[in-house]
Amino acid sequence: MQWQPCAHQENALPTTNNNTAATSHHLAQQPLYAAIQASVQTLWQQAGLPAPSLGEGSLALSGDGGAYPSSFCLDVAAPAALAASGLASALIAQHRQQQAMPQVVLDVGQVLAECSGYFTLDGRQPAQWAPISGLYACGADVGQPGWLRIHANFAHHRDGVLQLLGLPTGADTSRQAVADALKGWTAQAVEERAAALGLVVAAARSPEAWQAHPQSAAVAAQPLVSITQLDSDHPAAPRDWPAPAQHRPLDGLRVLDLTRILAGPVAARSLAAQGADVLMLNGPGLPNIEAIADMSRGKRSALLDLKTPAGQTTMTDLLGQAHVLLQGYRPGALDALGLDPQSVARQRPGIVYARLSAYGRSGPWADRRGFDSLVQTVCGINVAEGQAFGSEGLRALPLQILDYSAGFLLAFGIQAALYRQATVGGSWHVQVSLARVAQWLQAMGQRPVAAASAQTVVPPEAYLEAMDTGFGRLLAVRHRAVLQGLPSGWPHAGQPPGSDQPRW
Repeated sequence: MQWQPCAHQENALPTTNNNTAATSHHLAQQPLYAAIQASVQTLWQQAGLPAPSLGEGSLALSGDGGAYPSSFCLDVAAPAALAASGLASALIAQHRQQQAMPQVVLDVGQVLAECSGYFTLDGRQPAQWAPISGLYACGADVGQPGWLRIHANFAHHRDGVLQLLGLPTGADTSRQAVADALKGWTAQAVEERAAALGLVVAAARSPEAWQAHPQSAAVAAQPLVSITQLDSDHPAAPRDWPAPAQHRPLDGLRVLDLTRILAGPVAARSLAAQGADVLMLNGPGLPNIEAIADMSRGKRSALLDLKTPAGQTTMTDLLGQAHVLLQGYRPGALDALGLDPQSVARQRPGIVYARLSAYGRSGPWADRRGFDSLVQTVCGINVAEGQAFGSEGLRALPLQILDYSAGFLLAFGIQAALYRQATVGGSWHVQVSLARVAQWLQAMGQRPVAAASAQTVVPPEAYLEAMDTGFGRLLAVRHRAVLQGLPSGWPHAGQPPGSDQPRW
């Protein structure tokens, strides 16, 4: 199928490709590259970054997203988000080194491979989903057929849903038992009851039904990447950053990573890829999914109990030397501990405080939990994708594109805020929501697609890197945003939580 342009391609930046053997392919992909460039241009302008830095040849694009067929513009959204993050790294490198801004090189296919979350540990590819996670038909016995998605990768989420449905808790309850139980429930009833219990399920909606929902309007009113000042009355002075020892853009900048799944860890890992000192903090006893092995690349990993006086004292010490605090807890969870944005800005003037949420910071669902797969279902993406492929049911996107795009956009916003802090001062608040990223993707439009069956794609060997970690021998997709002329590679191999001490 010939690639068809998505929306918003005007004002595209110049792009280069120095590989003459790929010239014909590159020419064929020019509409794709123009769409990516235009999206980057818009993100750059909205973040208030200097326009002259996006000059001729600042971004070199290659490859395509043919391995992951979708009617949605996955091959525009994720590459644009990662390109923006890489270019923000290049801008910081230019500011710190007082030299020409390095070119960012991006392969679209490898970006999407990174978004697949593919990895193996000691030759084994962990299952991405728990047995009862996924889409279910429901409501057949009550005359209100619909669809429901359950996210049960954590045992307490699984058992909560099973208990709600009147089924035995534990790993032995089968998908069939869940499917049978849901015949007597409407999707909306399960969604509302589950939300009241703090569980994570979502009733499927059409795009039109989501647009009519009050939360959709609340999400649409928010910026895609919100960057606001926390101390406009008495702004912090621009901070002197340590001299970069390794000539990497973020070398010496300290990031506290209080995130676990998946967009937040992607953001922190992207910063680590550009040299940031990322300290990942887990609470003792909090569960993690196996993807932590992949998401821990480049980071040090410590345990810290923020509910204890000792843990709070340690956090205060860590904040005193941090440049960024990144958190993905449910809205309000850290406020009672004195870790809301305003309090942190008072403790550490000049901080960049970054937050990820499912449905944004306002509206009736502002405090509702959610993950990529659930937001896809709620926002009508699964319905629209199923229709595009001629399916009678729903169809998930081939990638968790909302998580990864949101992670790249959060890394972009953090670096844009760091640049503002370094040039004009102030403490900054960066926010991204999965639902707003979904609207961004939907606004790009859909393209005709040929019928395709779901399949697991193993990324090409050239995209992969192997390393020995505290979890085992990891084979995973290397980070794609490469800055020409600067060192690359991870400052640390991934380690299980508690392998490092909570200190800089």
